[in-house]
Amino acid sequence: MTVIGALLVLGLVAAVSRARSSDGAGVRPTVVTAAPLPLPLPVETTAASAAVLAPPACPTDMVLVEGSYCTDVRQDCNRWLDDASLPFARCGEYSHHSRCVGKRVPMRFCIDRREYTRPGEKLPQNQASYDIATKTCEGLGKRICTDNEWNFACEGEDMLPYPYGYERKAVCNQDRTDLFEKNPHMQVLADHREPADGRPECTSPFGVENMTGNMDEPVAREGFEKNAPFRNALKGGWWMPARNRCRPATTAHDDYFKDLQIGVRCCGGAGP
Repeated sequence: MTVIGALLVLGLVAAVSRARSSDGAGVRPTVVTAAPLPLPLPVETTAASAAVLAPPACPTDMVLVEGSYCTDVRQDCNRWLDDASLPFARCGEYSHHSRCVGKRVPMRFCIDRREYTRPGEKLPQNQASYDIATKTCEGLGKRICTDNEWNFACEGEDMLPYPYGYERKAVCNQDRTDLFEKNPHMQVLADHREPADGRPECTSPFGVENMTGNMDEPVAREGFEKNAPFRNALKGGWWMPARNRCRPATTAHDDYFKDLQIGVRCCGGAGP
């Protein structure tokens, strides 16, 4: 019997004894009913209930990115696939240690797990621009990502040059050489988009897919918010043989430049 139960029984016996007369005449005892005491829930039950009731930090189509981001990184290439002096030179393998030469800042936000695909379609949205991507994200209740957010979602806290590691691998939609359609009259870019979920190995440490290759993705350049119409950068690269890394960005186009290979990925604030 628990301590609380024993106390309740003793109290009941005492109440019955007091109700009898001193000469022992047959007096009907008064039965006292004790109010039940609230019992605390086990800690495990309370925690489990809280976990069920608590909303997720991000919507189901987004992932949480949280950790310490480095503002400036140095990465050494051990083996180049192209002339290293070319602006879009590809590195075959980097030294397996990236150096943070900037500041570490905490970041926490949500980002789309995959490139945005319109309902009912199989391929990611294209012919986007920074302006179109911004409006698309706003229409979805989200926002355009910043360049630092995009970097962190791609490279993780280890500052990986590629979302999947230090060595360039054929796991993303990249390094294609059949870039143009067979058109004798003009040069037309061939559409080699792939489904947003078609490359499961092309995934960042946070679980974000296709951040390099497949589609260029517009982001907002931090510090350039008032520099319209050049507030944007294109991240990730597309299916051509180019850098296709986490940190590089194309900044030569204005906010309204759109093309076949430019898609959309959105970000948003994270819940508690």
